[in-house]
Amino acid sequence: MDSENRLFGDQAMALVNEARRSNAAGTLSKYNDPLVRSVCREMRTLDSDLSRITADYEAEGSQVPPGVMAAASFYHVALRRNKRCVLAYQNHRLEKLRELYWGAAGSLAHLLGDQDIRSRLSPHEVDFLRSYNDIVQDFRADFEDVLDVVGDVTTPPKELNVIVRVVKDCGTIQTELGPIDFQRGQRFMVRRSDIEQLITQGFLEIVGK
Repeated sequence: MDSENRLFGDQAMALVNEARRSNAAGTLSKYNDPLVRSVCREMRTLDSDLSRITADYEAEGSQVPPGVMAAASFYHVALRRNKRCVLAYQNHRLEKLRELYWGAAGSLAHLLGDQDIRSRLSPHEVDFLRSYNDIVQDFRADFEDVLDVVGDVTTPPKELNVIVRVVKDCGTIQTELGPIDFQRGQRFMVRRSDIEQLITQGFLEIVGK
């Protein structure tokens, strides 16, 4: 649709539809910075138009003609609608970012190290993840002796020890049994709590009990 035929709110609705498609697919699409900026420019235009048509009636007791009142209501409603659409789009993405963060067992380095995911984020979203990670790690430090708050608790483990196969090299990890050099293709029996994050992040997979 070209700019001459586009109506107020079309671009804002495109953001909402993009969020809906992303949610239905269970993925995070690339941040649509050009469209967000375009909607924000439209909002500034609406605000300017609203101020322009009401400038002559700001004095107390001014009689506002019905036509001006109708136009002012239109601009006001359109402005609020655009704002809600932008906020809905941003909130959808923040929810997805939190979902990805916990899916990576709270490993920010692992999450941002994935170039496919990193390429979909705006600089502000990267800053959000870093700030969010700081909050989680501060909270986590208060319970590290009794509970790993970033561990997967949706399915309680039936065994303390598990046999794992190394899917991707992840170097030497300190465990209760001592340091273990996890190299691709090798198998180890280890305490699950020592390598829970590596399982979540896809470095290891459970192959037996």
